[in-house]
Amino acid sequence: MSSVTVRVPAKVNVQLSVGPLRDDGYHDLVNVFHAVSIFDEVEARESERLSVRVSGESAELVPVDDSNLAIQAARALAKHAGRAYGVDLVIRKAIPVAGGMAGGSADAAGALVACNELWGIGLPLDDLMEIAADLGSDVPFSMIGGTAIGTGRGEQLSELETNGTFHWVLAVADGGLSTATVYRECDRIREASGEQVAWPQVSEPLLAALRTGDARALGDALVNDLQPAALMLRHSLARTLEAGREFGALGSLVSGSGPTCAFLAADAEHAADLAAAIAGTGVCRSTSTAYGPVGGAQLV
Repeated sequence: MSSVTVRVPAKVNVQLSVGPLRDDGYHDLVNVFHAVSIFDEVEARESERLSVRVSGESAELVPVDDSNLAIQAARALAKHAGRAYGVDLVIRKAIPVAGGMAGGSADAAGALVACNELWGIGLPLDDLMEIAADLGSDVPFSMIGGTAIGTGRGEQLSELETNGTFHWVLAVADGGLSTATVYRECDRIREASGEQVAWPQVSEPLLAALRTGDARALGDALVNDLQPAALMLRHSLARTLEAGREFGALGSLVSGSGPTCAFLAADAEHAADLAAAIAGTGVCRSTSTAYGPVGGAQLV
């Protein structure tokens, strides 16, 4: 086998509740991940050294040195196997870069699955998930997809029952936002306001909406504790969210650390109309439609 290709999805956080700052610099989270039908492809090709190339949307913004999370994933897998493997990773981007949709984490998950196959290591999913958790809080979810609750730093996953299909519009902003910067701004806002931060809890109305497939109820239950920080750092996102509400979105929020904004639609036709209407206002760089949940990293 000279090459392996894996397709891996973006995610929307339908709930992101952020607890107090911990002594280790992280936060305890309740993070309800929902995988949607925007995909990166990660191709692993035989090589004597580790390298990565990136093409597609905003590819020039993705590092191709050792800071690239897909390269880190390949190194971690090789270390686990106790061998000095090489691979040429070719990443084809469709997930927004630094957009709050776990594009880098998706690529790391894709690299793990692809290299595991290319190198014939044959690690089971549970072992790959352990490696994924060490790489980043979002990487394990990118492995499994679907809809799941992440607790701890977000890496401790419990899959959720979801019925039906939910339709989304994603409004992509110009430029990205650093996840670390958004968390720091969240902490700054909380400290400045004197807010007593509660321990994060999963939203029972949100779980019920996912379980019953009720899009309107899910729209009412969407929540992201990082949204105020993202709006403070990128004021223009407030207008993007407002446009979606004006044009009849069932719910709206900044996805993860932003700056991509996610809007829930009633069905595929509504999503297409909503995407066109938001794009027509000029409040974002581009819009696209997607549906979820979809599966995680898989061979193609």
